[in-house]
Amino acid sequence: MSVVKVLEVMSNSTKSWEDAAQTAVTHAAKSLHNIKSVWIEDQSAVVVDNKITEYRTTVKLSFEIDLNEKSKK
Repeated sequence: MSVVKVLEVMSNSTKSWEDAAQTAVTHAAKSLHNIKSVWIEDQSAVVVDNKITEYRTTVKLSFEIDLNEKSKK
């Protein structure tokens, strides 16, 4: 049996929403293992002088929990 948790993360980028999502995954992977998927929940942007200067995204990361042998039995 596997256990999957979902973690909501907010991220930003000056390049794109895709880059903001990748930044969220890259940063979360420093402390989470077994990330299985990402769901883009929300996107927004900051506009300055009629130009987008920052892309923001809220993502939900799903990751599988490592179960030790004792809890598997």
